[in-house]
Amino acid sequence: MTFYDQVLRELIVAFGAALLVANGLALLRRRRDAQSRTVVAGARSGKAKGASRVAVTGQTPAGELVQAPMARSIAFAVLGFVMMVAGIAALTA
Repeated sequence: MTFYDQVLRELIVAFGAALLVANGLALLRRRRDAQSRTVVAGARSGKAKGASRVAVTGQTPAGELVQAPMARSIAFAVLGFVMMVAGIAALTA
């Protein structure tokens, strides 16, 4: 096994672990993000208009998602786990 093969296998493990951890954390933060979305500003404040848009569409006025999508996060976490296991198997073989 050459140096470049070893580095490539280690990178696959690292990217897989990063996908798994990052999407796992996104799934854990969903409840807190949902609670922060339900906070509505006062009726006459300038924030009330934007806050009502966030509650209806699930997106901020800038187009950012308030919560991480459940299916996408689970799919990427599973993909990261598979990549990590495959990379570890390639390293130990």
